[in-house]
Amino acid sequence: MTNKERMKIQRQAMPARESVERAHSFREVNLGLTEHVAILEAQRCLLCPDPKCINGCPVSIEISEFVRHLAGGDFKTAADVLLRDNALPGISGRVCPQEKQCESLCVRGKCGDSVAIGYLERFVADWAREHHGEMAAPAPPTGHKVAIVGSGPAGLTAAGELARKGHDVTIFEALHEPGGVLVYGIPEFRLPKEIVRQEVDGLRKLGVKIECNVIIGRTYTIDDLLTEEGFHAVFIANGAGLPVWLGIPGENLKGVYSANEFLTRVNLMRAYNPEGETPVLRPKMAAVIGGGNTAMDGVRTSKRLGAEPATLVYRRSRKEMPARIEEVHHAEEEGVVFQFLTNPLAILGDDKGWVRALLCQRMELGEPDASGRRSPVPIPGSEFEVPCDVVIEAIGTRANPLLTHTTPDLKLNRKGYIEIDENGMTSKPGVFAGGDIVRGAATVILAMGDGKKTAAAMDRYLRNGQTPSERK
Repeated sequence: MTNKERMKIQRQAMPARESVERAHSFREVNLGLTEHVAILEAQRCLLCPDPKCINGCPVSIEISEFVRHLAGGDFKTAADVLLRDNALPGISGRVCPQEKQCESLCVRGKCGDSVAIGYLERFVADWAREHHGEMAAPAPPTGHKVAIVGSGPAGLTAAGELARKGHDVTIFEALHEPGGVLVYGIPEFRLPKEIVRQEVDGLRKLGVKIECNVIIGRTYTIDDLLTEEGFHAVFIANGAGLPVWLGIPGENLKGVYSANEFLTRVNLMRAYNPEGETPVLRPKMAAVIGGGNTAMDGVRTSKRLGAEPATLVYRRSRKEMPARIEEVHHAEEEGVVFQFLTNPLAILGDDKGWVRALLCQRMELGEPDASGRRSPVPIPGSEFEVPCDVVIEAIGTRANPLLTHTTPDLKLNRKGYIEIDENGMTSKPGVFAGGDIVRGAATVILAMGDGKKTAAAMDRYLRNGQTPSERK
């Protein structure tokens, strides 16, 4: 096929459940491409001799290579390439913001729509899982033991990379189920938990051990891992899960949640099931504050729990929203109400201490702030109420100090995040860190990129440098 012929092929759409059905269901929204459509989309790739898309991938997938094999109908080789580079392709293929990363650099996109790399990654990952595709066998054992704190995207990725290099890897997870934000933060309708479990099982097949209900900072300290438990290196990837609050009046009312608590109850604790053991308020009217993917998850979850309306309150315009375009589009289709250029002033309650409304003020955009986005400016006299019985604040998270407070020789920045050098090592020899505990709240794929990069540095350290036990 010539490039001229490839350019004539239109970008293929992702099939999705009907909006009326999915607005009341936790089943996955996107249905995935068929084999025929996946091949057709892959054939849109121009097979660039110097593919720029790879530069936009935090985990450095050889995109053009797996797409080339897919275009030729060789699903097995495409899967081998993808699994070689990415331990969690079924996850990243669903939640990675490809439109801002690999697809934004696609040469094909300069004259039309970019290749749907994310859709193709998901297709190949799902094909591999259904046809028992596996990651390459690990290298011979090195004799080195590595502890990983946290089983979120950074920890899981690092575990897969280190296990393949022959290291003995153990993940310590504070919750009762591995996956971190993948299981407690991202709803079932966007990332089915069975996908996470199957990809975690793939790591177990590589020899990765996972111990749940272990809180590093309480069950063990970092020093305990390096001494009494005999680990030669540690990777801290416990995320940044402490919620940030607006600090407005009324946050102590009944019916106010942080997004973390609300989503954890619904996702990890399965409170979406009326017969589930963990309760959650089922809102009649919900107001969710924020404009990122977590806010979008919160408001779409509220809708599925019965909120009419489920309202998103965001102080800037739609153009400034950091949430993925696809998620915003899906939310609109499902009937979510958007209140743009709207700033919450207070949460109002009834005489019994329950939420009854969110007091807001209209805004207009002024000059850009330090982030480059135009700052919202209040419009005097524009206050109004958004009726609701549940308010969910989704304005960000920060580092939980439990682990760092028990490791006083771990250097932190002024915000409480761990400082690292160019190799991902902390101020404590043999202890590395990555993901949100270093960079602050970010995307799943950036955390995965940190896990992959740091795992390579840890491998070099273990093979060439002194281990903590050898320095004694």
